[in-house]
Amino acid sequence: MTFNSLILYWFDKNGRNLPWRNQTDPYKIWLSEIILQQTRVAQGTDYYLQFVENFPNVNELANASEQEVLRLWQGLGYYSRARNLHFSAQYITHDLKGIFPSNYFDLLKLKGVGEYTAAAIASIAFHEAVPAIDGNAFRVYSRYFNIHMDTSTSKTKKYFFELGKKIIDVNRPGDFNQAIMELGATICLPQNPKCMICPVQDSCEALARNTVSQLPIKLQKTKVRNRSLHFLEISDLEKILMVKRVEKDVWKNLFTFPLIEIDSEKEIEAELQAIDGNFQKVHQEIHLLSHQRLTIVFWRTVVSSERLIELEKILKAKIYFPEELDFLPLPRPIEKFLKQEI
Repeated sequence: MTFNSLILYWFDKNGRNLPWRNQTDPYKIWLSEIILQQTRVAQGTDYYLQFVENFPNVNELANASEQEVLRLWQGLGYYSRARNLHFSAQYITHDLKGIFPSNYFDLLKLKGVGEYTAAAIASIAFHEAVPAIDGNAFRVYSRYFNIHMDTSTSKTKKYFFELGKKIIDVNRPGDFNQAIMELGATICLPQNPKCMICPVQDSCEALARNTVSQLPIKLQKTKVRNRSLHFLEISDLEKILMVKRVEKDVWKNLFTFPLIEIDSEKEIEAELQAIDGNFQKVHQEIHLLSHQRLTIVFWRTVVSSERLIELEKILKAKIYFPEELDFLPLPRPIEKFLKQEI
């Protein structure tokens, strides 16, 4: 049997029964692919089901408010995905008259859709023979063909795309791409791959040459930025101040407590003293993002109702009742803090 036939035979027998599979609805495939960017299947499945329930088609998603979309996305992180999803839904509904782009190059025009996502949608929904090259594909192809090229470079990405075009099953391109993803997600793992039950173990060059643990190669390391974020929980015991983040930064268009970003302890103490002299440090944690390491500190103070109104203007915030927070999209650290009532 060929590589293609072995992969597809294995996938037909072992592919996970996921809610976005066994269908060709481009909206649902697009939605699942956007959710699964930077998100594990186990976590993303519930979000996918909630989105489909609330927004069963692209028109429903387009007509929702961004705040509704962000609220439903809450906890998934990488919120630009949700903003791009909503933007593209409006583009499809209004500019394209509700007609979903039906080929790879038109799909690339959607905001938030890159080469991998466009290829996945095009192949699964429209049976276009274009390879979907993600981390799983890099790993499977690197090992099977024993390719020692740095996968962080554009040259290598182009090489793998061309390789994928040569070997993709033209009769079942969507299933083939999903089979490669599935193999990488369940068998050809980054650590401790299950080579002894791999359907292509007999012809895997890396396994034969004992280079599986060396592949794939990725030399370029992500630079991590360290930041210190101080969130100020200011209330009069009945109402609380919240701020909508509008700048181009993490958690854009989500709501947080008023924020001061300062590394120096002396400087933050001086800033807090200028606002209110009774702030108490109540919690500190580390929050890791792909390119940032956030030291998050929560401070709490109780002020009079009159002072709360003054601070609303000074801090460019807005006053909310606690029950109103249930309708606001919140970053994970703020949501967790409120739930735990630290």
